[in-house]
Amino acid sequence: MLIASAAILIGFIVLVWSADLFVAGAASMAENMGMSPILIGLTIVSLGTSAPEVLVAITAAMSDVGELAIGNAIGSNIANVGLVLGLTALIAPLPVHRARLRRELPTLMAITIACGLLLLDGKLDLLDGLLMLGALAFILFEMINSQSHDPDANEEAGVEDLPHMQPVRAWVSFIIGLVLLIASSKLLVWGASKVAIELGVSQLVIGLTIVAIGTSLPELAATMASALKGHGEIALGNVVGSNIFNLLGVMSLPGMFAVEYLEPMVLIRDYASMTGITLLLAAVLYLSLLRPKCRNEGGNIHVGRSIGALLLAAYALYYYFLYLTA
Repeated sequence: MLIASAAILIGFIVLVWSADLFVAGAASMAENMGMSPILIGLTIVSLGTSAPEVLVAITAAMSDVGELAIGNAIGSNIANVGLVLGLTALIAPLPVHRARLRRELPTLMAITIACGLLLLDGKLDLLDGLLMLGALAFILFEMINSQSHDPDANEEAGVEDLPHMQPVRAWVSFIIGLVLLIASSKLLVWGASKVAIELGVSQLVIGLTIVAIGTSLPELAATMASALKGHGEIALGNVVGSNIFNLLGVMSLPGMFAVEYLEPMVLIRDYASMTGITLLLAAVLYLSLLRPKCRNEGGNIHVGRSIGALLLAAYALYYYFLYLTA
């Protein structure tokens, strides 16, 4: 148990560090080859920050513990809304552009409902995985096509602090980051599997808790740092984008390797809770549009401390429900 717990801790630390190294190297390589900053931000940086979840999902699927990957995707989405947005909003109110409420948030709600319908038969298979990945490719194409013509896109895509490395250093960072990502994901999945066996709980529960929180910590740190620096306007966009990718790019992966049969509680408890906290976020944001004191002169709104406390309470309530039923 002690060795497995140490493996999880070391795996998380190396996973996060190697993901940063991998993204920095890949982004610098793309820049050195003449790729524009907006495309780097919307593709390499955005997808690279989800590298931990992707590598964990692939490793779990290949290790025949696909339910851990599914739990990671669902649990990370719950943590992103309840923990990341909730805790950050308590520290500093987060401004929300109306464009988020017109485009990204409705897209996330539609994807959440659509993926839930795919899973109603109690399994995740190759067809489900291909449909999810196809939807992800379409969304990425539309996002790049629309935001590449937006004058404020570079700021919204988070590309103001792109790394700049010489070609040799970029390649070294990319290769070392990739190797460490693979190794640390294997170590993390091994440790999580051992802990699940020792505690007598399912891989799904470990994915929903330990792995989900661990892979959400980078988003929490980045979002809080952005808010404290006065760039809180990108927080909701980062969370929505990450949740879309978790559903379509991470949860789909186990079905690409083998048919994954879901426990009944996945839909009744976990997916329903994820859908509920997503709809809760949407409801409070849309209702804020009706309150003049929540809007600024440009018609934009903000996620205040009361909303942050509500999201954190919903997050805590889910974990209490999980504790009662796991």
